[in-house]
Amino acid sequence: MCLGVPGRIEEIFQKDGLHMARVDFGGVFREVCLDYVPEARVGEYCIIHVGFAITLLGEAEAQETLALLHEIADIEEDLGPVSATGAP
Repeated sequence: MCLGVPGRIEEIFQKDGLHMARVDFGGVFREVCLDYVPEARVGEYCIIHVGFAITLLGEAEAQETLALLHEIADIEEDLGPVSATGAP
């Protein structure tokens, strides 16, 4: 399964010839490549998959997605991790 996570672009810069950004994932900051979304600007939200921004999205959609991810994490914390077979 692949998962893209929304993050907020805090800074844009060039690194080794690549269009890069410092992205905030709710207090966790990572460098990501913006070459697939060169129109991205500081303050915008994007979906990140394996270190690449793959699409831009609005703040409301990003916040909704982040809330759902937090809800999933809370459920897992309450129930404990589930194995690949679905058993606790």
